[in-house]
Amino acid sequence: MNLQLLVGPDATPADPGVRKVGQADIKDALAKGAKDFLPTLDLLYEPLLLVALSMILATISICLLSGGLQFLFPLLSGFALVGPFAAIGLYEVSRRRELGLDTSWSHVFDLRRSPSIASILALGLVLLMIFICWQAAAEALYVWLFGPKVPESFRGFFTEILTTPRGWTLIILGNTIGFIFAVVVLSISVVSFPLLLDRNVGVAVAVHASVKAVLASPLTMALWGLIVALSLMLGFLFAFLGLAFMLPILVHANWHLYRKVVQ
Repeated sequence: MNLQLLVGPDATPADPGVRKVGQADIKDALAKGAKDFLPTLDLLYEPLLLVALSMILATISICLLSGGLQFLFPLLSGFALVGPFAAIGLYEVSRRRELGLDTSWSHVFDLRRSPSIASILALGLVLLMIFICWQAAAEALYVWLFGPKVPESFRGFFTEILTTPRGWTLIILGNTIGFIFAVVVLSISVVSFPLLLDRNVGVAVAVHASVKAVLASPLTMALWGLIVALSLMLGFLFAFLGLAFMLPILVHANWHLYRKVVQ
């Protein structure tokens, strides 16, 4: 009902144009993202904060996993669905660094005064709802194939998954459903959060620009999504602490990709 939340302060805002990008643009964005992450004195706080975030994520996941091993993959993969919103503070660091402003950690809290904060929170809520839907879909699929019984051990669970027809059905259908959720999130968020930080355009305009960017360069954006997924997987394999290094590089790189995509 709040028009400004949807389309920004003007009733008829200018729709940002998008450019086609290629593999070279992704390579350049990743190089710049890694450069932004170099542990110089003014950037040292980033890995320290991300280590703390990774430990919190690990603790939450362990608590949730107490309900059953079947939630392991949905929880880990689901982080990618809310990751764009969770990384909003690092986007702000990228924005300030680009403008030559101070990038100390305290300025992350300046986000609360952003004219787009309501739109950012609204889009974050959308991603959270998508995450909840993914968890519900994954649980329903598991119960349909295996019943409500909780796996008794890691070994028994993975043996059942990898050596039985219903286990492979779970893998194929689960990844297919997860892929659909991932495509939706990538389409609506690949440039929308950086755009909302950069300009007060409203949720609808930001999401529309993000979808246009994906449609303009589908193969390039698919490659970017694959890079993000593989990087997060590597971060999880290193006991979550790998996220302290993978996540800021990806976020800074995504900011540079946004600059290449949105006119």
